[in-house]
Amino acid sequence: MNLDWKRLYLIIHLEKHRTIQEKLYKPFGSAFEPELILEIFDVGKIVHLEPETEIIRPGQYLSSIPLILKGVVKILRSNAKNEEMFLYHLESGETCAISMACCTAQVKSEIRAVSETESEIIMIPTKFMEQWSSKYKSWRTFILNSYHQRLMQQYESIDTLAFSNLEERLMKYLNTKAEILKTNPLSLTHREIAEDLNTNRVVISRILKKLENQNFLSLDRNYIKLL
Repeated sequence: MNLDWKRLYLIIHLEKHRTIQEKLYKPFGSAFEPELILEIFDVGKIVHLEPETEIIRPGQYLSSIPLILKGVVKILRSNAKNEEMFLYHLESGETCAISMACCTAQVKSEIRAVSETESEIIMIPTKFMEQWSSKYKSWRTFILNSYHQRLMQQYESIDTLAFSNLEERLMKYLNTKAEILKTNPLSLTHREIAEDLNTNRVVISRILKKLENQNFLSLDRNYIKLL
């Protein structure tokens, strides 16, 4: 099949699946070749998620990696006491570098991935990661950029923990969440914040009240408005 006929086949094939095509092309069409988009469609499984749906859990061996089509996914790190700390968010057009590393090394997951909003993801079997890395330059670039982006986020998290007090961490957390979720006020309980920041609810309540008195935010029942 020459290149022109191959392109025509791709166009016709994708036209039959316009809904799926739009789901894939919106977040990934500018990054991936049409042939790769077609392969993702052929081997991937689209999953619709309600808020607070667990995607990856600690101790799990992963057989597929998620590509985020729509929504926001939260990544958390757990310790032996089942305490959790928020690491970063994943948005449309992104994937979880930590889950890719677990798949490659065939080790158990040490993170938990939870949908923060109503979301759609497409799960890709891990065996295709290596195949596509040798077959598609765009996939190699995507994987390397994902690793680099998460590494920079980890550096930022370390800097925040090492050099920022809890008040600064809390404001950064709230501003980041408002920016990613594109909403203000935020629908959050003090307990949810405390769990994400691995601290005590009473401490979070005290700091929030202090920030409200300083006119950085206003508090309502289960809502926080950034001013």
